[in-house]
Amino acid sequence: MNTAQIDQVRRFNRTVTERVGVLHDHFLGRDRPIGEARMLWEIGEHGQDVRRMRERLGLDSGYVSRLLRSLETDGLVTVEPQPRDRRVRTVRLTDAGRAERAILDRRSNELADSMLEPLNAAQRTRLVAAMADVERLLTAGTVTLDVVDPEHPDAQHCLRSYFTELQERFETGFDPARSLLPDTGELRAPHGLFVVARLHGEPVGCAGLKLPPGAPAEIKRMWVAPHARRLGLGRRFLAELESRAAQHGCDVLRLDTNKALSAAIGLYHSCGFQEVAAFNDEPYAHHWFEKRITTTPSG
Repeated sequence: MNTAQIDQVRRFNRTVTERVGVLHDHFLGRDRPIGEARMLWEIGEHGQDVRRMRERLGLDSGYVSRLLRSLETDGLVTVEPQPRDRRVRTVRLTDAGRAERAILDRRSNELADSMLEPLNAAQRTRLVAAMADVERLLTAGTVTLDVVDPEHPDAQHCLRSYFTELQERFETGFDPARSLLPDTGELRAPHGLFVVARLHGEPVGCAGLKLPPGAPAEIKRMWVAPHARRLGLGRRFLAELESRAAQHGCDVLRLDTNKALSAAIGLYHSCGFQEVAAFNDEPYAHHWFEKRITTTPSG
């Protein structure tokens, strides 16, 4: 990694932690550190599943338990097992917890205002835009890609969402029964694979790769959830599947798409795919693409 870039990231981290007040035990002038304050904010008005919240924040279960015990001791939260599954715990704010959260919200607004107030209008616009860009890029860096069985609940969630979107966007609608859908066996090793993207533990995208023997590899069912777009996931999926196809000794990567998916078509062109003649009878396809790749057999 570039040393100058690493140095800049570290300088940025030091500036942010100092300016936001992370270094103090009494965050925003209250009687608790930032970890407890953030926990109160994350619990919110309607409570949270403890395990889901831990995954959302990327925290160790022991650390979360200590934070919750401290908040519970202060009378700010209650933690209770769910009646149908006592292994699942739900945390909720008490009245005192809601009052504390309101104070933290107000002081957080005051802190944000103190960052913007010394700047002129143009500087404020630049800072807020830069913060939005940094947030988007940092979020992109937290997305994980995992190979899963196509019958996994996260995979099925993505596929259902994908088909629903196609139904809404295609002129003729979309009927999975008419499409050349690969069966689950074609997206399992050794015949292929299926990748799911997760953001804070939640599935936000998927992509399949068929690896038929003696034939080009083929990308199928690539989708990114609307709220996770602009994080570079489409390009990341293509790079991941290209790498895996190359590791399996493939030198050609194929895909097809519908004319309604103009952003996807632009992405394929920008990633080096060339439009070719139809290589299948997919009824929903208007464009067929191919890319020559360099084989890198594993082992």
